[in-house]
Amino acid sequence: MEINVNDKNFEEEVLKSDVPVLVDFWAEWCMPCKMITPVIDEISSENSGKLKVCKLNVDEGQKTASGYGVMSIPTLALFKEGKLVDKVVGALPKEEIMNMVSPHL
Repeated sequence: MEINVNDKNFEEEVLKSDVPVLVDFWAEWCMPCKMITPVIDEISSENSGKLKVCKLNVDEGQKTASGYGVMSIPTLALFKEGKLVDKVVGALPKEEIMNMVSPHL
């Protein structure tokens, strides 16, 4: 289950999380963002308890998105112990996303 985050709750949900957090920076008007939603849902359910998945709409969380250098969407950012540890851009296949996430679980 994904959690919607924004500028207000980002620190609480992402930076203070006990488990690694995959943040999906997306927007309603972004077709590639919509294309990877099922993949993100799958990753979320398969890694329940080990990984938290959050979605940040860049139109509603511009401060946070720009603070982490998000220039293109979809951007998937992985946070662990309050720090950004990896980031990828684009609608990638599940295998590539898991290659980024797995070492941190």
